[in-house]
Amino acid sequence: MKRSSKIFAGVLVLAVVLSGIGLLKYSGVLPGKMSPNRNVVGVYYCPMHPSYVSALPGHCPICNMTLVKRASTSQPAAAVPAGPKGTTPPKAFTVAELLKMKPQEICLLHKCKKGPCMMAMTEAFARLGKCPHCGEDLGIVIKDFMPQGYANVQLPPDKQQLIGVKTAPAQKMPLVKTIRAAGSIAYDPLLYQAEEEFIQAVKARKKAESGSIAEMAEQALGMMDAARTKLRLMGLSDDLIRELETQGKPDQSLLYSKAGGTVWLYASIYEYEIPYVKAGDKVNVEIPALPGKTVEGTVRSIDPVVDPSTRTVRIRAVLQNPEGLLKPEMYVNVTLRANLDEGIVVPDEAVFATGDKNLVFVTKPDGLFEPREVVLGIKTDGMQEIKSGIGDGEMVVTSGNFLIDSESRLRAVLESAGTSGEMHQHG
Repeated sequence: MKRSSKIFAGVLVLAVVLSGIGLLKYSGVLPGKMSPNRNVVGVYYCPMHPSYVSALPGHCPICNMTLVKRASTSQPAAAVPAGPKGTTPPKAFTVAELLKMKPQEICLLHKCKKGPCMMAMTEAFARLGKCPHCGEDLGIVIKDFMPQGYANVQLPPDKQQLIGVKTAPAQKMPLVKTIRAAGSIAYDPLLYQAEEEFIQAVKARKKAESGSIAEMAEQALGMMDAARTKLRLMGLSDDLIRELETQGKPDQSLLYSKAGGTVWLYASIYEYEIPYVKAGDKVNVEIPALPGKTVEGTVRSIDPVVDPSTRTVRIRAVLQNPEGLLKPEMYVNVTLRANLDEGIVVPDEAVFATGDKNLVFVTKPDGLFEPREVVLGIKTDGMQEIKSGIGDGEMVVTSGNFLIDSESRLRAVLESAGTSGEMHQHG
């Protein structure tokens, strides 16, 4: 009898515990998914994974980031500041709406007097500095595209001086790509022979067309097409081939040079430089055998095939040789400056490569440094084009990046662990 009483008492206690747990989960006290009441005040969510919410503070099970408290949905919205003309007014978003956010909008999380606010807004509204949901200053803004594993860093002036922090503005300017290559004055008997074959094929075709035998005319046309294809493979452009046909004889400067004539320059550029070079570009040529002597020329054609062993392609430029000083096989140094479109550039030193991403640290008021992941464009003379990630006029760190990077990583770890202690002090 006593044993039956004990069993009954245990079952009764278990039922009470299970009922209590179910009641707590339904009321939103226990962590987990959001309770059925969509208007619960003080729901905690993960800034990196807004779809995860909890009724209690803690850490995100996905990324271990500290959960933040979402403001009540019943909180009245403050007056929305007037934005730039033609922009969409920002508004507070629910978690579900944030997950469907348009690509041109930015998800922002900021701390203000009324607690963390999450919203979506365009870049134009973000620059206004006011929260459209609560009306407070945005203060420290953490954007969706902040690099994972990094956090904002705040350093006092004396600490900045200690680690040697230097800054420079991002500037929008015309881009000039300088390409340098080694070259030589052409000595090309094979090309000379190919040109001769093409000239003879052109003459044979004209002669065959004047006759009455259609078969001979067809054969002559085939020979001329084959000779033209050979010239193309050897690097001559269609314009040069037409000039050769009009000239009616091969270019003798491929074999020897003479005063008052022209010579051909052959130079090899790397395959990644091909998009920046085109026929008609000017080249500046320095001649080591003639110190102080420089000659200008014009690019006439670019070979159609990349050399598989050196990953380079040959460009051909014509140079004037008034004194006859340029001799076949003479070595020269070639400089070509390609004028490109405008772009935003920063000093090379501002870009911090981590291996899997490229970062710059943008300076903000009160000694704040914000890490930004950037997309790189072309390299110019000591400058790096930034395709996206920063804007014109923003100040970026050019010296001291390594220590700021270390501080940013450490700060991210502390925030992830829920630590709110003092900033790590550099030694």
